[in-house]
Amino acid sequence: MIFTPTPLAGAFVVDIEKLEDERGFFAEGWKDEVAAAHGISVVFNRTNISYNRKAGTVRGLHSQRAPYEEAKLVRCIQGAIFDVIVDIRPHSPTYLQWYGLVLSAENHRMLYMPHGFLHGFQTLVPDSTVSYQVAGTYQPQQEVGARFDDPAFGIDWPDVGERVLSPKDQAWPPFQPQAQAILS
Repeated sequence: MIFTPTPLAGAFVVDIEKLEDERGFFAEGWKDEVAAAHGISVVFNRTNISYNRKAGTVRGLHSQRAPYEEAKLVRCIQGAIFDVIVDIRPHSPTYLQWYGLVLSAENHRMLYMPHGFLHGFQTLVPDSTVSYQVAGTYQPQQEVGARFDDPAFGIDWPDVGERVLSPKDQAWPPFQPQAQAILS
């Protein structure tokens, strides 16, 4: 596994190292010892799967209040997505900055985000499936979020035509840093 730091403190792009032969390839998708060498000590206790029928489907931006924050390792196992994280840790040197990249079934890339980030993605092609490992327990009453197009972040989303959002993701109020300050 190859960990490449993103511009956001504590977040990494994770690439696999393929061992290829005539059958295809084998690769480790996660190894605690390698992660620990990059300062990551996390226990993933759930795996979520998101299937998305249409290109332009947007999910997020989501997080949870302390002490229920979630660290995530996101991969696209079918299709392609533009995956985005936003640092909402008030004392972070990269506070309110965002980072996005394409994750696809073809590039096998993953994105690791520590606790204290908003997360969301937009599908780039139809029939995209996202799988992500999560460290933390989902608590609906502790969820916080922001609209994908919130001007507080200025995220440059790819234009893939019409966007599809849930009513919940359309209804997030403008991000208020003071209201989110309860995140670590």
